[in-house]
Amino acid sequence: MPMHSSSSSLSRRQKPNNNNENGISKSMSAEEEVKLAALAITLNVRLRSADMPFAMQAHALRYARTLLLQPTNHRPNPSLLARSLKKEFDSMYGPAWHCVVGKSFGSFVTHSPG
Repeated sequence: MPMHSSSSSLSRRQKPNNNNENGISKSMSAEEEVKLAALAITLNVRLRSADMPFAMQAHALRYARTLLLQPTNHRPNPSLLARSLKKEFDSMYGPAWHCVVGKSFGSFVTHSPG
């Protein structure tokens, strides 16, 4: 299945940008960066920017690819993809995750405890 030109963003809270020029978190080890890059190539996805631990990023990429590979006669529905990813992350890692799926968009998310 060809990769569609939509991008997604999944975040729990806004953190300082600790990403390198490739959008990969600087807090990951070099080995994790290589593994994540290999996973993105294997799944035919493009990782734009993320500030999550390696395991969460890998989970997000795999789960998104699983959703995109489900048999359907229609183009992927960005709202349905975002809702499914959000529910998956809420159940796996606790609430309250936000997920945006689409193309040609910008977003800014902040979080205040309490």
